[in-house]
Order: sequence, then structure tokens, then C-alpha cells
Amino acid sequence: MKNFLNDSVITLDPLKLPKHVAIIMDGNGRWAKSKGLPRAYGHKVGAEVAKKIIYKTRELGIPYLTLFAFSKENWFRPPEEISTLLELLKIYLDAELEEMKKQGIRFKVIGDKADFPKDLQEKLEFIEKTTQENEKMVLCMALSYGGKNEIIKAVKKLAEEIKEGKISPEEIDEGLFRKFLDTKDIPDPDLLIRTSGEMRISNFLLFQLAYTELYFTPIYWPDFDEKEYLKALYSYQQRERRFGRIYEP
Repeated sequence: MKNFLNDSVITLDPLKLPKHVAIIMDGNGRWAKSKGLPRAYGHKVGAEVAKKIIYKTRELGIPYLTLFAFSKENWFRPPEEISTLLELLKIYLDAELEEMKKQGIRFKVIGDKADFPKDLQEKLEFIEKTTQENEKMVLCMALSYGGKNEIIKAVKKLAEEIKEGKISPEEIDEGLFRKFLDTKDIPDPDLLIRTSGEMRISNFLLFQLAYTELYFTPIYWPDFDEKEYLKALYSYQQRERRFGRIYEP
């Protein structure tokens, strides 16, 4: 699988591509500020980049992509910025539904949809339902999402089932606990990419990232083009994943 990178050819091994890529799309506001532009413009450009990365992922045959689009903590941002982010999400959903159907992409939301305005909740649920039979790729969008919150919700659901006598404490193991997570029907990420130079996971998929390979880049998200994505995938392919074990030659 050949792709052009910095005027040269990089060969990705299709057998070593990650099955699931997760991305923290960071740096829209700082990118805009560095150019003397409003933060809203940075988010607009960032949304266009997200679209390109989604379809590049589909082209490469990677079956799962999770984008951290709006965190629980984002609700503390200025109201005008929140409005911009939600409006961009609506525009994306309206504009891309037919293309998602055409390319066989299933849309899935993790997080608390109930935190959003009713019209956006209905739109998210409609897109999920409309694309639920698509099998080529799952686009998982983390919206009003926080890793700690997800774990706490799972514990509460599990406790309720124990209280009702449906589960005994002795039955609890990792596999059972996973069934109560938002990501219960998708595998853990193989690769996490974070842009903008920040080196933290920011309350994202805390349970699921236990053995995920991490890739940090100083590139702001609006500048994270397909070439940068290929660099991240190439870096992933150079690593040996041992999952705590030792592999002897």
C-alpha cells in the first residue's frame, strides 16, 4: 500500500494497519490565534480536516475511527464557542449523511447525548439509526464525553443489576464490565493520535487505552493533513506491541 509523503513514497503494510484509531483533535483555537483569526474559524477548518481524515481512514480499510469531538469539560467554554461547535456538528451531519451511506460508514455516538439540545439529540439518533446497517467502517464520535464519567455510569449500571439480583459480584470480570461501557460493541483503540503538542489523554477512553500505542505531534489539528496521518500510521507500524509480555527472537 503506497502513499506519497513529503515528495517520497511511504509503504504501509496493509496487514499491520491498526484496526481502531482514536484521535484527540486538539489545537483549533491556537492555530487560529497564531494567524490572527477568530477561534471559530479554527474550528471550521478543523471540521474540514476531520472530514478528510474520516474518508482517508475508510480508503485505507481501517474499520474503526473514534474522534474526540466534544468533551464534558467543553461545556465550560464561552457560550458563543459552544454554539459554533454544535452548529458545525449539525452542518457536518446534514452534509455527510449520504456520503456515509454511500461509503458504508456506520455512525455511532459515545457520551451523553442527553446533554445536547433536543433537535441535535434527534439528529444524532436519526443518523445512528439510518447508518446502523453499514459495515465498512464505524465512525465513533465522542460527544459530551468523559472517560471518568463513562466508568462511573458503568459502575452504577452494574450495581443496579447486582441489586436486582441479575448479576452476582463473583461474576464480575473485565469482559462483563465492558458490556456496561459506551464502547461495548467496538474494540479498544490500537493507536491514539493527539495533535497540538500536548502530551496527555485528557480524560479520553481511560479504560480502553490501557495498551494503546500513543502518538503525539506538535502539529495543530487544522494542519494535520493526510500526509501527517500517514506518518502516524507509519510510526505505529514500526512498533512491537507486547501487551506486557516478552517476545524472544
